[in-house]
Amino acid sequence: MGAAFNVENLCFKYPSSKENVIKGITFDVHEGEIFGLLGPSGAGKSTTQKILIKLLENYTGSIKYFGKDLKTINNSFYEEIGVGFEMPVHFSKLTALENMKYFAGFYKKTADIQELMERVGLWEYRDVKVAEFSKGMKVRLNFVRAMLNNPRVLFLDEVTNGLDPKNARIIKDMIAEYRAKGGTVFLTTHLMNDVEQLCDRVAFCVNGKLMEISTPRDLKIKYGKREVKVEYRDNGTISSASFPLDGIGDNEEFLKLLKSGKVETIHSGETSLEEIFIIVTGVELK
Repeated sequence: MGAAFNVENLCFKYPSSKENVIKGITFDVHEGEIFGLLGPSGAGKSTTQKILIKLLENYTGSIKYFGKDLKTINNSFYEEIGVGFEMPVHFSKLTALENMKYFAGFYKKTADIQELMERVGLWEYRDVKVAEFSKGMKVRLNFVRAMLNNPRVLFLDEVTNGLDPKNARIIKDMIAEYRAKGGTVFLTTHLMNDVEQLCDRVAFCVNGKLMEISTPRDLKIKYGKREVKVEYRDNGTISSASFPLDGIGDNEEFLKLLKSGKVETIHSGETSLEEIFIIVTGVELK
């Protein structure tokens, strides 16, 4: 598979700004992958997403969508993309089903609305006005809206924010299934569990620049410690010891501890994506 997006030296400045908010970033989004753009508030994530979905056009640099200059593509582009913003936008005086039928009317081809709403647990509430929905229900309906046109590329912003673990898992499973069928996902979020469970690659955006682009696994290896931490029970109390990962198979103290039968947990020294986020961006997640 090729690239869904090729972005080269992208720059953008709002008319009211004195300097660029996007400062020469370059990256590719591969077809059939889930690509995560991470960073603190104000880093340029939302602006980049708005440029890629053609809401902002006065940029410099080059953006190609499946090999075509994004600026030359007409409104047929919107037949191919699905967008789920962080803040759900619906007509509150219409029912959930009326909302979905209305938005489906913008597309030439649509998915099965009932199937999508059943999957996210909203079909039984199809005749309830959206004004009566909880935040989590609105978030799930927003995801259905993003999937209405069987998009080739899916843009998602904080897609599980406000959902309980069960419903968040349903949404993440649907995203993974979409990717498995060849779909491409551009994801922005502050929820590192979503990133770790979904993303094939991630990029960290800081002050309009990209600081890192890699897989979650490689980032954990890069920023983690090459060691193993062992927790074991010693005279009724929990103790711990750390051992270098290199040559651990010949480490007599480590092997003796394993043979003692006192070991309760073993952890590698890989760091979490949340810790990596703080290291790379210098900003703590809230």
